[in-house]
Amino acid sequence: MSQTNFSPWDDPNGKPLIRFDNVTKKFGEFVAIDGLTLDIYEREFFALLGPSGCGKTTMMRMLAGFENPTSGTMELAGKNIAGVPPNKRAVNMMFQSYALFPHLTVWDNIAFGLKRGGVPKQQIGTRVEEMLKLTRLTKFARRKPHQISGGQRQRVALARSLAKAPKLLLLDEPLGALDKKLRQDTQFELMDIQESTGTTFVIVTHDQEEAMTVASRVAVMDEGRIIQVATPDRIYEAPNSVYVADFIGDVNIIEGTVKPAGEDLYHIDWNPNQAPLLAASERPFSDGQTAHLAIRPEKITISTEQPVDAKNTAKGTVLDIAYLGNLSTYYVQLEGGQIVKAQTANTRRLSRRSITWEDQVWISWSATAGVLLDQ
Repeated sequence: MSQTNFSPWDDPNGKPLIRFDNVTKKFGEFVAIDGLTLDIYEREFFALLGPSGCGKTTMMRMLAGFENPTSGTMELAGKNIAGVPPNKRAVNMMFQSYALFPHLTVWDNIAFGLKRGGVPKQQIGTRVEEMLKLTRLTKFARRKPHQISGGQRQRVALARSLAKAPKLLLLDEPLGALDKKLRQDTQFELMDIQESTGTTFVIVTHDQEEAMTVASRVAVMDEGRIIQVATPDRIYEAPNSVYVADFIGDVNIIEGTVKPAGEDLYHIDWNPNQAPLLAASERPFSDGQTAHLAIRPEKITISTEQPVDAKNTAKGTVLDIAYLGNLSTYYVQLEGGQIVKAQTANTRRLSRRSITWEDQVWISWSATAGVLLDQ
């Protein structure tokens, strides 16, 4: 989000556009959504992220009006929308398949909903031209869907969904059918379009990178519940549980028992062969409590010599190296058997690098590099 001050969720007087209040949805005995409470604000680009079957699509279908909550209330712009049919809500949904009409031109596909809504002809023309310009499709207006690329079809579906100026646009895995490079380009296009229209977007995805790129906030879901809602940087840097830390990006989880070591500092006993670790945490832990230290691989330094002043060090052997072009990930097996991933940026050419398979190495990190978690 380019608006640096855009954080209505931090405003105590902020009025949410969408409000889920203790919403439960059951299909027979199966609980798809379990007592969900959530606020989504106007102009947000909100991502629902989670594995298959976590309930994110059910949430979206309830917002669209295809499903109703079993209990709890669901509001849009202050009005309870449970039971309001899909065509009577200021909500539009863009499906993964795009669902374009093959026999209609791009222009007519975009105009379809406006014609059905009885919008005057002149207004339809103006609105369709606006949408074509917004999605950079003006020169493809007379083509049929099969005469344009997948990325362009995706933009037609988006233009059609936005033509009626909904308050809320729901996007169900909208970039799933595109190849990786095109998907990345399209993510930025989506963000630009969302910002220029001011429409609230809610996107369902299982692609964590996508959620982290496009969203103002991300809700990480599991088994019908929201585990954490936060901005992408908070989700990555300050996950509230091992589940979230593990779901987003790459992470090392080290389990041990903690004992206080000064203000907001703790020692972690984790391996009989290794010295205790030192971790900073504002979250309080009691003496002897089991905890998990989550550390991102890029926050771990790897070297062939023992570091002198590092707070946490451990010795190990390089078991594997994953070369990802811009990054290399080293899998280091420590003396107790645990494998820790350390990542370095490949700023030098391959032939200049010093660490290879089966090398004895030291890994190290600072007291503030990881997050101490209790669950």
